[in-house]
Amino acid sequence: MAIDILSRDESPLSVEPLLANMPFLDLKAQYREIRGEILDAVTRVLDSQHFILGPEVDALEHEVAEYVGVEFAIGCASGSDALLLAQMAIGIGPDDEVITTPFTFGATAGSIARLKALPVFVDIHPDTFNLDERKIEAAITSRTRAIMPVHLFGLPANMDAILELARKHNIAVIEDAAQAIGSRWKMKGIGSLGTCGCFSFFPSKNLGGAGDGGMITTNDPEIAQRLRVLRVHGARHKYRYELLGMNSRLDALQAAILRVKLPHLDAWAEGRRRNADTYRTLFATHDLTDQLALPRAPETSTHVYNQFSVRVPQRDELQGHLRDCGIPTEVYYPSPLHVEPAFAYLGYRRGDFPNAEAACREVLSLPIYPELTVKQLTAVVQAISRFYQCS
Repeated sequence: MAIDILSRDESPLSVEPLLANMPFLDLKAQYREIRGEILDAVTRVLDSQHFILGPEVDALEHEVAEYVGVEFAIGCASGSDALLLAQMAIGIGPDDEVITTPFTFGATAGSIARLKALPVFVDIHPDTFNLDERKIEAAITSRTRAIMPVHLFGLPANMDAILELARKHNIAVIEDAAQAIGSRWKMKGIGSLGTCGCFSFFPSKNLGGAGDGGMITTNDPEIAQRLRVLRVHGARHKYRYELLGMNSRLDALQAAILRVKLPHLDAWAEGRRRNADTYRTLFATHDLTDQLALPRAPETSTHVYNQFSVRVPQRDELQGHLRDCGIPTEVYYPSPLHVEPAFAYLGYRRGDFPNAEAACREVLSLPIYPELTVKQLTAVVQAISRFYQCS
């Protein structure tokens, strides 16, 4: 497909009007396209007056299971709860160890700690930001119960190596796929490879609701049944508590909205990939590929670009420059979890995971949502080019 890219020597001022009111993520643009369908779905739920679990949630669970390629999908109240419930379902508890990455959102390790288990951190690959599978085995002990890879920014971790280690040591794999619905590892859907897959429907995700929501996927019927009980206070029947559960139910309004969006998900992901390819072409056109590192997209996996995150040594200065140009950016994540106060009790120190720490200093996410135009993407890259011309 031919890309209409503005000339390298075009006046920078000529593109600035394109950036007026440009958001980092434009949820309104997506909503405008499906507004009628969304309103019909919401009206259907309101007319039914059935708000908790029920037929809308059942239908979404079947549709997500088919989409991901698993036998079972169990809705819950959030992606954070999905991680927590998955661990509860396989029996993780006090003094167990779960291996994961320090370069992630706090809920990843937080879900482990809430069960009085110990998060055991392993450093990341500097080029993919994902858990470095070569360093996992050294962290496995007799107390290790699971590995929790995070498919960060929509790029799958190396699941072949992780699953091989899990089989060798007879431990579970819980996929933190909060940012990765629709991504694939060697043609298999992320969330279908491990013991459980955990998804978030937070509004900023590629499949986002109108509030919080989550989903756990699995091929194990016993785990699926435990999850259904755990999410309703541990009761299979009203007032009969067979497990110590929690209140984490996906509501029907969220399910109905997500059912409207799910059929569009692959097209939206393709739009994100198209924008990522445009960025790569633009950065090459402006001779910027030596100034910053672009996201990896290995042939073994399908990237869905929940974020388009570049690495740049002058991250804070570049972010300030782009802010002055009216270009929104985000930093995912400014600090690795092993140095955060909430995890100080684990005894890690700065310097323990140098790749994660370097990523926190250098990573910068650029707008990538599918409704962006080529001219807007060009304006972003031209603004970055101006930064280096003036440096």
